[in-house]
Amino acid sequence: QVQLAESGGGLVQAGGSLRLSCAASGRTYIYRTGWFRQAPGKEREFVAAITWGGRIDYSDSVKGRFTISRDNAKNTVYLQMNSLKPEDTAVYHCAAQPAVGNDYDYWGQGTQVTVSS
Repeated sequence: QVQLAESGGGLVQAGGSLRLSCAASGRTYIYRTGWFRQAPGKEREFVAAITWGGRIDYSDSVKGRFTISRDNAKNTVYLQMNSLKPEDTAVYHCAAQPAVGNDYDYWGQGTQVTVSS
């Protein structure tokens, strides 16, 4: 069982920055951790993901503005969000894929990010 706790959301003006954290507990090794977001009335969408070994993927909508990183010793994944836009407003969730072949089996409660224009 994996527990995930997100933090770092808040209200920021357009052009500003926030850093989200996703702290995992209950399992030392997690193959891949991803960030997803869901805005009101919209489908959940993929934002970024990083594997234990450091392979990174980004959605086109955040590439060049967001940076995902991980500290394996702290079992924590970060999402640095720069040049934020109002359309980035959403609840951001982190999710854990515990092993190759698994899906994102574990999800955090989410943290609200609001970008004002």
